[in-house]
Formats: sequence, structure tokens, C-alpha cells
Amino acid sequence: MSLFKQQRPVTDPQHIQQIKAWTYDILPLSADIPISISQLQCHEPGCPPIETVIAVMGQPPRTFKIHAAAVELSYDAVAEALAGHSPH
Repeated sequence: MSLFKQQRPVTDPQHIQQIKAWTYDILPLSADIPISISQLQCHEPGCPPIETVIAVMGQPPRTFKIHAAAVELSYDAVAEALAGHSPH
């Protein structure tokens, strides 16, 4: 056991694809606009341990942060994070 190495958050590739599909549906976006889903660990005080970042590579590029692991996200959580943002 290493005290310095933390486990990386586990992701489910099928759930990542589902989050992308929800993002295309919610914004809505053209299928030719790439979306990247990343899970990041935060080591700063007061920051949640894991956040999911949705990056929409349109013009202009946009990023949305959700303070939860990707496997914990529901359609409603993604919709709430993307709320109020019009498609480009």
C-alpha cells in the first residue's frame, strides 16, 4: 500500500457514451461537434474529490464541471449542469 498514490476514479465506457448522448440531446448539438468527458481528482482544500468535466469542442469551445464521478451522473444531473446554455 502506498500512501502517496491515490486510486484513479473508475469509469464505465458505456456510461461515458451515455453522458455524451445526453449532452447532444440537451444542448442540442450537431453530431459533428466532438464532446470529451473527463474525470479529474481535485487535491485543493474544499474541492470535491472527483469531478466530471464535459468539454464541447464547438465554436466557441465550452466546458461544464459536475462535482461527482461520471458513474454517479444521471440525465437530470447533466441537464442541470448544462441548463441555461444555448447551442452554438
